[in-house]
Amino acid sequence: MKSAQPDHSLSSRLPARILVVDDEPRLLASLASLLRSRHYDVTEAEGGRRACQLIDRQSYDLALLDLRMPEVDGFDVMAHLASRQPDCGAIVVSGESSFAAVSRALRRGALDYIRKPFDPEELLATVESVLGKQSLLRSHEHIQMRLEKSEALHRYIVNSSPDIVFMLDGDGHFCFVNSKIETMLGYQPQELCGRHFRHILDDRDVARGTYALNAPNISADNPRTLEVRLKTRGSRRANRHFEITAFPIDPETWPRTDDEGHGNGREARYYGTARDVTERKEAEAFINFQAYHDLLTRLPNRALFKDRLELAITHARRENQKLAVMFLDLDRFKVINDTLGHAMGDRLLQAVTQRLERCLRKGDTLSRFGGDEFTLLLPSIHNHEDARQIARKLIKALRAPFQLGEHEVFVGVSIGISIFPEAGADMDQLIQNADIAMYHVKARGKDGYRFYSESMSIDTANRLSLERDLRLALERDQLKVFYQPQVCATSNRVVGLEALVRWQHPKRGLLYPRDFLPLAEETKLIARVSERVLDQACRDVGNWIRAGHEDLRLAVNLSPMQVEHPRFVETLMDQVRAHGFPPQNLEIEITENLIMNDLEQISQKLRELADLGVRIAIDDFGTGYSSLNYIHRLPIHTLKVDQSFVRAIRGGEDGACIVNAIIAMAHGLKLDIVAEGVETGEQLTYLKNLGCHQVQGFFYGPARPADAIAKSLGHVTAAAAAF
Repeated sequence: MKSAQPDHSLSSRLPARILVVDDEPRLLASLASLLRSRHYDVTEAEGGRRACQLIDRQSYDLALLDLRMPEVDGFDVMAHLASRQPDCGAIVVSGESSFAAVSRALRRGALDYIRKPFDPEELLATVESVLGKQSLLRSHEHIQMRLEKSEALHRYIVNSSPDIVFMLDGDGHFCFVNSKIETMLGYQPQELCGRHFRHILDDRDVARGTYALNAPNISADNPRTLEVRLKTRGSRRANRHFEITAFPIDPETWPRTDDEGHGNGREARYYGTARDVTERKEAEAFINFQAYHDLLTRLPNRALFKDRLELAITHARRENQKLAVMFLDLDRFKVINDTLGHAMGDRLLQAVTQRLERCLRKGDTLSRFGGDEFTLLLPSIHNHEDARQIARKLIKALRAPFQLGEHEVFVGVSIGISIFPEAGADMDQLIQNADIAMYHVKARGKDGYRFYSESMSIDTANRLSLERDLRLALERDQLKVFYQPQVCATSNRVVGLEALVRWQHPKRGLLYPRDFLPLAEETKLIARVSERVLDQACRDVGNWIRAGHEDLRLAVNLSPMQVEHPRFVETLMDQVRAHGFPPQNLEIEITENLIMNDLEQISQKLRELADLGVRIAIDDFGTGYSSLNYIHRLPIHTLKVDQSFVRAIRGGEDGACIVNAIIAMAHGLKLDIVAEGVETGEQLTYLKNLGCHQVQGFFYGPARPADAIAKSLGHVTAAAAAF
């Protein structure tokens, strides 16, 4: 070892030998280079294991080391250094900034603690200061100096910590608590010293807090961490969530905090910190609420309803009780939604929810199952009459008119009821049979209720009749193609048309896709429906293209059944070529979930189409599969923002943030973007300001037949001109 100089000068002796330890090679080399610039004798150790080997072979004046390293971490290196070279000082240079890590490093003998990223001049000054005191290495004064240094650093960290720092005696009474307790919870530190920690614990967490201190194997290296609620002074309603980390200490070796830290003559046995995690807990609660609730109505969603139904069935089976499941479908909602727009439709759903909730008993669960469908769980009923009374109350509650702005509207409800265990022994059966009973109400004139009976089944006469009518519709050319314009947000010119199918039913009037496409999927008629739509759309749009609208794009939706067919590409291109339709003017729309069902097969088919000039659009983007990996793997040209997000562009709702993110991502990936469901000037302005390329929706009018579209092509729409 080097000899000490009275004036602590470094120039009159050999360069100080410094061991630098880090598991990141570039950081290690950078730190070593910085020290060598001041002519120190530097040895590099990549990782803790290598550092321990070097410590066994040669002596050092100072070690600079990281804490987080695999296998052998910085704490282990300090312990090894203390046993083999006790006169060698240590400075921690680490990105680990938690109070527990800093405190533990100081207890292991660190002379200073520098956080990454470090300031080079500050680091060099610290190294020089520490080395300048090495003349006291073997003296009693040095031991006192190191102790005072450790205590001073510890006191500074305690006082400047963003967390509550505390000490407890063996019985759990406060010996010390820093001043952070006052700003966070309103207590004066001195008033808590001598009081048991239960004094500030929420009553619901007292048992957990007491157990934590008595848990087995708890130590400084294995602290106990738990989340509890702490009382704020004078208001239980304002209790906050804290993450507590605590461990036992040896009072003989633990640095003193300050004179006020050891009140009432008590000896500290436990040391701990309390970090306020209230905001994180609230964020987690909100995320959990989103996962299990419908944000429009604030009702439980389908997932939460099924969870509660499963529990209710288990309880009913054990207690030999009955329960009822109701399936509610609003009557005339579609007409109101299509006539007044989705914004009014949303307001109506919220108003309906409020009326339905006023009819419920404590313990009942009303959920929004989807669209204008609700489900209701009635646990612990005695007989059918209990369910019948609730059903009548629900129907009566919705018969009074609803006031939507200047419009007075009427909406009824059709209710299907299934009783456990007669109408089903499990969750799926009860929901399905209540749904079947509801369709029987619809078939008999709506606005009523029915209990499920064994004579009912999913293949009801109504469904069979509708399937027969759909087959006849394909033969008699009753399916019509309407077109919704896709408008350039900048010029207000029509740049594309989305083909949408309508069914002109001879008795039921004009039916929309949701009225019959699910049945078409179920009965395997969807391929014929889609083929008919594409044929008509290619004829219509092809004529407009040849008439001078050369850049007009045709967008068509494709069903999963079509895309998954082995000859999908050949069949589609045969249709396109048969009409002489230019492939580069065709854009097919598919959903995210379809892609992820068989990514490899779908990818190959889409690449073949893209090579032929066909554009690919992702429909309802943001509502399906959560991974975005496929965007990089597929020839995607367009993202279509789902109308539910566009509708949220009101008063800063969360959906608007999703729109922002999708448009920003599309710009970054150089993709076109189409926003669906644009109904108001406010939404249009918002999207324009974000740089959205194209929009479609009721603002420019509903989907219209071919003759109406032909008159407006190439002109600014009336709505846009007025805006």
